[in-house]
Amino acid sequence: MAAGGGVLLLLLAAVAAVLTAWLWRRRQVAAGGVGRVCVAVLGDLGRSPRMQYHALSLARHGRDVALLGYLQSRPHGDVLRSGRIRLVPVTDLCGLLVGPKLFQYVVKVVVQAVQLLYAMLKIDQPSYILLQNPPGLPAIAVTWLACLFWRSKLIIDWHNYGYTVMSLSHGRNHPLVQIAKWYEKLFGRLSDYNLCVTNAMKEDLWVNCNIKAVTLYDKPAAYFKETPLELQHRLYMKLAGDYEPFKPRTESVSWSGEKSAFTEVDGSSGHVKKSRTRPALLISSTSWTGKGPLKDYYNGLINKLHFKHIQICTPWLEAEDYPLLLGSADLGVCLHKSSSGLDLPMKVVDMFGCCLPVCAIHFECLHELVKHNENGLIFRDSDELAAQLKMLFLEFPALEGKLHSFRKNLRACKQLRWDESWDQTVLPLLG
Repeated sequence: MAAGGGVLLLLLAAVAAVLTAWLWRRRQVAAGGVGRVCVAVLGDLGRSPRMQYHALSLARHGRDVALLGYLQSRPHGDVLRSGRIRLVPVTDLCGLLVGPKLFQYVVKVVVQAVQLLYAMLKIDQPSYILLQNPPGLPAIAVTWLACLFWRSKLIIDWHNYGYTVMSLSHGRNHPLVQIAKWYEKLFGRLSDYNLCVTNAMKEDLWVNCNIKAVTLYDKPAAYFKETPLELQHRLYMKLAGDYEPFKPRTESVSWSGEKSAFTEVDGSSGHVKKSRTRPALLISSTSWTGKGPLKDYYNGLINKLHFKHIQICTPWLEAEDYPLLLGSADLGVCLHKSSSGLDLPMKVVDMFGCCLPVCAIHFECLHELVKHNENGLIFRDSDELAAQLKMLFLEFPALEGKLHSFRKNLRACKQLRWDESWDQTVLPLLG
């Protein structure tokens, strides 16, 4: 009874907050909000590259953008430097540790709803609100209410389904998962336009949710490209200051130049070259390195393995250094598995932008991105991955074999970049 009373009080507080915001803004509503767009995500903006890309594309076409979300990590420098993009922070809610878990979850959703709605009613009136889903609970319903208030159009960018992500922790038949599924389908139908990341998701949205969407594939930004050798060396030397694997294995007594584990500068000519004995550099696409909450746990497991010929590094890179490292690597390894089987790993998109071949773990619609034996390899278990790595690096660092062939294919494919793809797909929707 006490828990129910607490939830009721929170709901009353939410209604009061909405009415207050409504009265406060009534006299300030500008006519139409033409030229303004709110790009929103109930998550960390710094780790939401696709939404940052949306904001930059809108700004490039003369739109004023309110980029709304959590400011936990720094967004890309292009976003921060844009005179048309204004960051609108939403306070990240720490977990409530009082009462049953269901009560904690309800309280969190209610408080997030109030925070998000308040933030959306404080901005200048937008003509469109572009929302990332997931997370969609409570974001979709709140954004729909904000659109009613502002007389704006709602665009949902479907990256995945929130209920399938939730099912990883609770199971598909859990009541909360079923409620989230019902909620997502119901409020998803209230949008004016919908974007999605794969053709498989486009079909699923139509067949199972009666939602018509346009596929906007993730595409690499222009700064994802092969890194020139001089920039590679500069990056390696920077990382060597903090991370052991980037330091040279041995130092020759007669060597007078600058050296990393992968590159060296000739002391007499000043030219950078790749070290003859350099190791292969693999980049793994995961969610538990960098500043991830399980970083220490996995580092503990790694340290127990006592590899002789392998070093594992879990650095946190600035947004500007990440594409440089991808453009310097020899192979990408993707461990992303979709909760719905309908989304694609954006990190592989970035790797392909850098002409970096990949080995990626199989799931249903991966073929829309990774072409087996053309731009990389698809594996199903650790044994198959091990065999692929052995085959690809058998003659390393010789420039021949499958690895070199994959890179040549990526260079030749001339794939669309984000700006061109966005202009063709999204810009016509905005009128």
